[in-house]
Amino acid sequence: MDDVHFMKQALQEAQRAMEEEEVPVGAVVVMNGKIIARGHNMTEKLQDPTAHAEMIALTAAFNALGSKYLPDATLYVTLEPCPMCAGALYWSKIGRIVYGAEDVKNGYKKVAGDRWPFHKSTTLTTGCCAEEGSQLMKDFFQQKR
Repeated sequence: MDDVHFMKQALQEAQRAMEEEEVPVGAVVVMNGKIIARGHNMTEKLQDPTAHAEMIALTAAFNALGSKYLPDATLYVTLEPCPMCAGALYWSKIGRIVYGAEDVKNGYKKVAGDRWPFHKSTTLTTGCCAEEGSQLMKDFFQQKR
């Protein structure tokens, strides 16, 4: 299994969010080639501004493993994490993050700039299936106008 395969799973979560009239961001957490947790934005449904896809997926992964650290896991998320999610990812000590589209307006880079916001042992891959994630966002916000 490769990054594209797992990002397609995250994109399915983003599509689910869109169907629920949530901002279409999806995430999956993978360990040993298997998805151990899924999440999509649920801020409207839960009336909780912290209910981002990454936060939902991380919480599910912590619960599945009975651990607060994820050094052997990879998070696949369709959009660049925001500063809040980057902080949660830092504390999770996640081994790897793969994200699709950049979020110039609300992504972690807006606050962090060139500083590394993740744990020192975390690796990062960007741009995986970025077109698909970006198109979901464009479609969602066009429908809202």
